[in-house]
Amino acid sequence: MKKTLSTLLAATLALAMQAQTDPYQADMEQIDIQAGAIINEYRAISAQDPNGELPESKKRAAELSEKLDSLRDVQKTLVLRIVRDNPDNQIPVRYIKETMYDFSYDELKAALSPKTAYYDNPELAKARQLLAAYEKRAPGTAFKELAMQDMAGSDVRLSQWAGRGQYVLVDFWASWCGPCRQEMPNVVQNYEKYHQKGFEVVGVSFDQKKESWVNAVQQMGMRWPQMSDLKGWKCAASDAYGIFSIPSNVLIDPAGKIVAMDLRGKALGEKLREIYGE
Repeated sequence: MKKTLSTLLAATLALAMQAQTDPYQADMEQIDIQAGAIINEYRAISAQDPNGELPESKKRAAELSEKLDSLRDVQKTLVLRIVRDNPDNQIPVRYIKETMYDFSYDELKAALSPKTAYYDNPELAKARQLLAAYEKRAPGTAFKELAMQDMAGSDVRLSQWAGRGQYVLVDFWASWCGPCRQEMPNVVQNYEKYHQKGFEVVGVSFDQKKESWVNAVQQMGMRWPQMSDLKGWKCAASDAYGIFSIPSNVLIDPAGKIVAMDLRGKALGEKLREIYGE
């Protein structure tokens, strides 16, 4: 019993010391609690209406999704402040590690400045790898050639579209990728709106089965050029563009230079309005 009490006491003291040295922990825990409540309610709705057929369920699910996105923005803003205010200690490490996939390229590059005291921390190894991957498709770099086949089995190259006087969105996706399917209607909508103004999309599939790839293209109304080497995560695009998660994309300008990366949701439409106007 004495050993158990000693262990509990040590753990309590450790938590107390952590709270003293990390003034942001309480705020972050409050965000986690709020997010947990939203997720639990969403799960309850899904259990009661698995197919999402009830109008009230759809409405509430949409509201919860919006709340979660807003909360994620609050969390990211706090993490960016933590990074900015603590370059000379180790406090940012856990927060960068937990939220690095929400960072833009510029944000992650600033967070992982070699001048910081925490730059070499072993816990940030994956974050540094992610930054290295981002740098392969960072704005300002030239597009990299891809040679694959289209859905008809013909050899195609990305340079057939990229660097030929028009803006090209290279969209990295797969038929088995749920988030890709969720994002695709947004890509379709923007393609339909701006294609006549010169906007092109080239889909690069991370599929392994041609039938699944072709069926998904047809089902989702993707009327733009497609290419794949049917190698899944060993796709040539993975190494060339540092793609380790999908959906992902790069926007290439008429001269063949990457001007944006990972444009999803409203960000894609906003960027295209900036280029083409309404």
